[in-house]
Amino acid sequence: MKKVVLITGASSGIGAATARALAGAGHQVVLGARRVDRLRELAESIGGDHRALDVTSLSDFQSFVDYAAERHGRVDVLVNNAGVMPLSRLDEGRVEEWNRMLDVNVRGVLNGIAATLPGMKERRSGHIINVASIGAHEVSPVAAVYCGTKFAVWAISEGLRQEATEGVRVSTISPGVTESELADSITSPEAREAMREYRKIAIPASAVASAIAFAIDQPSEVDVSEIVVRPAA
Repeated sequence: MKKVVLITGASSGIGAATARALAGAGHQVVLGARRVDRLRELAESIGGDHRALDVTSLSDFQSFVDYAAERHGRVDVLVNNAGVMPLSRLDEGRVEEWNRMLDVNVRGVLNGIAATLPGMKERRSGHIINVASIGAHEVSPVAAVYCGTKFAVWAISEGLRQEATEGVRVSTISPGVTESELADSITSPEAREAMREYRKIAIPASAVASAIAFAIDQPSEVDVSEIVVRPAA
């Protein structure tokens, strides 16, 4: 069944790979991100729709959802994928970077839920997919705040799953190290070096996209609560 799927953080990495996979499977994708030029190019190449989106703004997210609903009649699936990862040791005191992670990784997810859940509850149909991380399950040096935000995503998703109206599904996708631009935001020299080594075994973003597609394609009575995808290495 063709679904209308909203994807945040869709201009690169997991978001872009998911857009390609879902559009290729016949779904109508609506892409959101801040980098509009890259977003437009991707949307045109896969036959999708797009709109500029700042996930940290509830009003912006609501406009994104309203746009999709007006253009395509409904919103079936939200893939809350947007995230940032400026890793650093806590004693470096990079408070602005911590706040940015909280804003994008946590508030962005909550804004997506707030904007889409009412319509899904009314229709008694919908699927919210939140992209967390293996960092939701294990903590490593230089990643304390990032892991904290991703544990929050996991916890919010689990709470939403338990509260959800019949017909509304909730899935958490927790990738291990994946090829993406996330590490480009790291300004801490120690964290950049640690991530350089860690990313040598990164899996392609398409592997995570396949997991998201699997969750979406299950029968309506099947809720895939969580998928953890990480390198075999």
